[in-house]
Amino acid sequence: MNKTAVFPGSFDPFTIGHESIVERALPLFDNIIIAIGYNVQKSGYFSIDQRKKWISKMFENQPKISVTEYSGLTIDFCKQKEANFILRGLRTSADFEYERAIAQMNKAMHYKIETVFLLTLPQHTFISSSVVREVIKYKADASLFLPKIIADDLKNIN
Repeated sequence: MNKTAVFPGSFDPFTIGHESIVERALPLFDNIIIAIGYNVQKSGYFSIDQRKKWISKMFENQPKISVTEYSGLTIDFCKQKEANFILRGLRTSADFEYERAIAQMNKAMHYKIETVFLLTLPQHTFISSSVVREVIKYKADASLFLPKIIADDLKNIN
């Protein structure tokens, strides 16, 4: 059986915490689809095209990783892509409670798709895209929290 995982999120922006989860998950799966969710009720800080470009560039030499966008329910996207796993990172106990509820809903809707949780590394626990966005918005240095490709690109933009 091919082990394909979908790593869904808004990734606005993709942080070193996200990068760590993907890198640590590589030995576990045959393929990882990084799926940038499109939410009509939210306007992203960075365009989906920009996020997709950054993430694709980061993993361009990793054939097991693809980057795409989607809208709708993650479980439906997984079925469409014939993915049998959903990959999620957990920073805090609050993350666990939220993600557990979603994973149980997904399991009820499609019992063959498993959710796999990876704990963030301790040094990444405090990093969230929303906090990093605020740092960027106020033109402070966010390079400690971003993959090098994104941090370098933002220096050129600002």
